[in-house]
Amino acid sequence: MATVVFMNESGKEAVRVEAGSGDALVDLCDQSRSPVPFSCRSASCGTCRIVVEVGADQLEDPKDEELDVLDAFGNKPPRMRLACQAKLAANATLVQVRPVKDSE
Repeated sequence: MATVVFMNESGKEAVRVEAGSGDALVDLCDQSRSPVPFSCRSASCGTCRIVVEVGADQLEDPKDEELDVLDAFGNKPPRMRLACQAKLAANATLVQVRPVKDSE
């Protein structure tokens, strides 16, 4: 099991959830009412961009669709990801994320 910590924009812990390998962050956000905003849920709008504060190496590698959206915003993995696309890797133990601030 892994622990996923969703922080608010200021970096304070908002929600902590337990999850299994392969779990999608979008599902964990829905289940826990995390502070990560969503719109399209299909890697086309960038609303759910997150900063991975801890555990970037514990997420599966991004796919082309996610990379395209992040590139459009000038964001690069592994620190920047889309919550609608990111999934926990098999080795995940602790991942901490927060929504991207407008200035990032």
